Amino acid sequence: MGINGIEWILIFIVALILFGPKKLPDLGRALGKSIREFKNATNGLMDDDDKKENPQAIAATVTEPASAKAEVKKEEVKSQTN
Repeated sequence: MGINGIEWILIFIVALILFGPKKLPDLGRALGKSIREFKNATNGLMDDDDKKENPQAIAATVTEPASAKAEVKKEEVKSQTN
């Protein structure tokens, strides 16, 4: 129950009549970009789900800023000297 070759040709002819030969390539590009963005968004959602399931992987990739590390070292030095 799919679309056969003759049906694709009919759809193309109707689209050509409705939109004209100048607009058809632009519509194809816009459709391609939309599909690509949709795929990227769904892949991003799937990646977020993977990160939620494995919090250790997130902890391994997240690093502290250099200023936070410096503050910790200063506190360690102060506590050792007191």
